[in-house]
This record gives sequence, C-alpha cells and structure tokens, in this order.
Amino acid sequence: MDNNGFSTTGNHPEALAQLKLNNGIELRYQSCHTAVSPQGFVFEGHVPAKFVRQFLANVPDQALGLSVPGMPVGSPGMEVGDKFMPYQVLLLKKDGNHEVFAQVDSAADQR
Repeated sequence: MDNNGFSTTGNHPEALAQLKLNNGIELRYQSCHTAVSPQGFVFEGHVPAKFVRQFLANVPDQALGLSVPGMPVGSPGMEVGDKFMPYQVLLLKKDGNHEVFAQVDSAADQR
C-alpha cells in the first residue's frame, strides 16, 4: 500500500481476531491483514490499492469497508509466478451483509 500512495503503520496486536471482530469483520470475511483508515473504514486481506482508492473516492451508503477473504493466489502480495486465482472484492456493510464490489478475473484487473 505504501508503494501505491497510502501511508501505513504496522501494528501486531495480541488479540488480532478480536480486533477484527470489534471492527465488524466477521469470520467469513477475514484474511491475514487488516487495515483501518483514518475515517474508520476497514480493508481486510489482499485488497488491491485500485479498489481502496475507488471506495474512498465514493463511499457507498452503510459501508464498513472492503474485504478479500482468504489469500487468493495472484492477489497483491500473494504472487506466485504467473499463477492467478480469480477472486472477488467484497463490500462489507454495517448490517453484517455484503455485496460484490469488484470481480477480479486476471492480474491486469488489479491495476
């Protein structure tokens, strides 16, 4: 994210799972990394910077943030040669529901 114009700081809390839950990220949406924006929006997992920018430029009503559950091969930070597994970026809503924010079918879709 730092290489894509975002300023980040690292934090390794002992109770990471609880931090995620406290921020509304249910187990089914969790991954390995969690970011919380200064505005309080969450970005869970390997969400491409492109979609973070789109989200922040036009925040949907009742949005909690974005998530890429799991660790899809080929997503940012999960590159393995030329292997790629299509995945979805989910829009998390404050009521606990979600919808698809973006469908990522190729590495080029992430840029």
